[in-house]
Amino acid sequence: MSFDRHPLVPTLTLHASQRCDAAPAATSPRPNRKPIGQVLVDMGALAAEDLLRATVLRQREDARIGDILLAHGMVNEATLYEALGHQYHAEVANLMRSPPDVRLIDRLGADVCLRKGLLPWRQAGGTVIIASCRPEEFEGMRPRLTAIFGPVRMAVTSETSLHEALLRSRQRRLASAAETRVAAHESCREMDVRKLTGVLSSLGMFGLLLFLLSPLMASILLTGWAVLTLLVATGLRLAAAFAQARTARSRKSTFATRRARNALPIVSVMVPLFKEREIATRLIKRVSRLNYPRELLDICLVVEEDDTVTQDAIAHTDLPRWMRQIIVPRGGVKTKPRALNFALDFCRGSIIGIYDAEDAPEPDQIHKIVAHFAQTGPEVACVQGILDFYNARTNWLSRCFTVEYASWFRVILPGYEKLGLTVPLGGTTLFFRREAIEELGGWDAHNVTEDADLGIRLARHGYRTELLHTVTEEEANCRFWPWIKQRSRWLKGYAMTYAVHMRSPRRLWSDLGPWRFFGVQALFLGTLSQFVLAPFLWSFWMFPLGLPHPMRAVLPHDLLVGLGGIFLLSEAITVATGMVATSTPKHKWLWPWVPTLHLYYPLATLAALKGLWEMITKPYYWDKTAHGVHDLGFHEDLPEEELMPDPPPSHSPDRPAPLLLTGTSSAAAKTSHPPMSRPLILYPTAASVALAEAAEAPRGFAEPSTEFSAGFRAGFADSARIEQQAFGALPVPGRRLTFGLDMTHKPESPALRRALNAAAIAFEPERLRPTPKPKPAAAPHGTEVTHPAAVNAPGAPDWAHIAAFAERPVFIARAEKGSLMPAPRLRGMTV
Repeated sequence: MSFDRHPLVPTLTLHASQRCDAAPAATSPRPNRKPIGQVLVDMGALAAEDLLRATVLRQREDARIGDILLAHGMVNEATLYEALGHQYHAEVANLMRSPPDVRLIDRLGADVCLRKGLLPWRQAGGTVIIASCRPEEFEGMRPRLTAIFGPVRMAVTSETSLHEALLRSRQRRLASAAETRVAAHESCREMDVRKLTGVLSSLGMFGLLLFLLSPLMASILLTGWAVLTLLVATGLRLAAAFAQARTARSRKSTFATRRARNALPIVSVMVPLFKEREIATRLIKRVSRLNYPRELLDICLVVEEDDTVTQDAIAHTDLPRWMRQIIVPRGGVKTKPRALNFALDFCRGSIIGIYDAEDAPEPDQIHKIVAHFAQTGPEVACVQGILDFYNARTNWLSRCFTVEYASWFRVILPGYEKLGLTVPLGGTTLFFRREAIEELGGWDAHNVTEDADLGIRLARHGYRTELLHTVTEEEANCRFWPWIKQRSRWLKGYAMTYAVHMRSPRRLWSDLGPWRFFGVQALFLGTLSQFVLAPFLWSFWMFPLGLPHPMRAVLPHDLLVGLGGIFLLSEAITVATGMVATSTPKHKWLWPWVPTLHLYYPLATLAALKGLWEMITKPYYWDKTAHGVHDLGFHEDLPEEELMPDPPPSHSPDRPAPLLLTGTSSAAAKTSHPPMSRPLILYPTAASVALAEAAEAPRGFAEPSTEFSAGFRAGFADSARIEQQAFGALPVPGRRLTFGLDMTHKPESPALRRALNAAAIAFEPERLRPTPKPKPAAAPHGTEVTHPAAVNAPGAPDWAHIAAFAERPVFIARAEKGSLMPAPRLRGMTV
């Protein structure tokens, strides 16, 4: 939609995924088009106060003005693109009545059509008419399109219509492309399964034959290898724990107060679903708690074509504008990575994220992710969050699962990152730079642990993965056989990933370097070896039990004691790591259950044997994990009254009284967005008061109508409210600044107070100037003098600086010479 400069709308810099390959000619004059907002207002489809509200939001967001209007229900899609047709003097393409020519689509490529928002529609004489849902980019694409089609002319169509037309005409081709996006030498699809099956079968037969001929010798060899891999894995675990402990003490706040101004980008989050009758509606509620601006949030529910269960569940749910369903057509394989590849081209954002069906992310998670990407360079292509469980108290299996995940995501993985090793990714709470994930070709559609594989491919291409302290809660798989099935799929995927990347060890060494190559061997080969050969390690439990070891008569006593000591030391380090990982107030209740991990990890041996058998029989089979079985303990079903924060304190005489907004203006009532459901108490800032006064002053050049004046005043009040919600407001003395968190029942700790002061300075840098202070009185003899901690102390919570990332717009009321009214001015804009 149009990016032509409106008097109320600043110019937008497109994100990289939307930029055109060719720049428009410098000599071509820019057409003098009427701004799209003015077109909609003239059509009577948009109220003036709604345009002002969208303008306020638009100041700090990398979003099109039309997307903001659609996200907030100010206009509908058909009306918006009708207005765009008027603005560009272009035809509005009806793709249902006149389907596009598939031969023209194939000349450009269906995937290119999705990424560029173009659809070669039909040929009229010697000119090809191309429908575009981003008409502001068409001139930049004209040279390339002319080279392909000859003379071209633009028509306008909505993004929804364009996607539906491509799915009707070229969905099979898009589905096939989703299976082959990854390069052949990095994918499992080109792996010689017969050769791999032969190698595994030969190893199994050799081991069985060795046991029949010399059981003692086979036991010694396999025990030695198991202890060696255990020693390497324990050493890495210990090094990772110490590396994480060193950096945790001096961990800097994610949201620094001094940062260049950056517009908030669009973030697309793909949520693959399959037969999720119980989880679909709960997922929508949980994702709706994200406090990222709705016009910048693009939630894609990715559903298989033959999954009528999930489709019916979504059909009975009223999806908001920023949440949509993407149906993946049938193909050669049916895996999660294939579905992600298919949906990738439909995403709008410059940051691509992944959630699982049962996930419950913390509300400010997207803000943290965006801020982290803004502070890092392009070499950081992926950010991994922390996974936790909300049903940890269900049974013993869920408790041990929670301890294992806490150790992995809070100690080991961050330590691997600090050590410079390759980070194997988790399957959810992953966020990528779009340019990087498209360069790598997305996910390997034939790998059943596409996350671990993608972590290695990112490292091989020179990218880095960083861990971020943001938590997503999900459902722990706490039933015995489903746990075995899920873990067998993970271990089978580890084996497939290792086999793919070790097809050329020399090339892997060259891509990763010696240290990270060693890390890959220790992680994948070591993990598989320990789980498969775990029964040989269990024999060392005979020492503390006072029983004789079977190899006591063969091995020297000192060697046998040394091997047993390594095993017992590794068990102690595992327990210590679990205790450290669960030392948070939320997890301390798990301490009595940490020692029972000795009984938990042996279950993975059964899963490893099942996974190796499936490597031979059905390597591409995806063993689906059911969700929603123990989906309890989350606060999604609380009454609305319990989720609403307490009202703010009453106003004082030294500041304006709060405005109580209980409905919409008469002009706003004519629009399509719903009124507010409950009163909103708004403390007006000096900016909003100045704008309201300016709106009430008479204009010297025209006398507005009564309805327009009332709507405009309501628009200023609404703009202040939107400003406060989207960007934060200046903290006022005596007012609690909570950043959207419910802290009404908790006293403010000193660390929290320091964090709030730091956020206040981010909004009002004038506070940093020294002011005269009275000379403090001398302390009595023997009394310790304490000084307040620094405002931006390392101990301050990360979330407390979230408001510093999105600066609020500055409104300045200025009286123009010769005018009867002080004309309000927005920074970078003119009213």
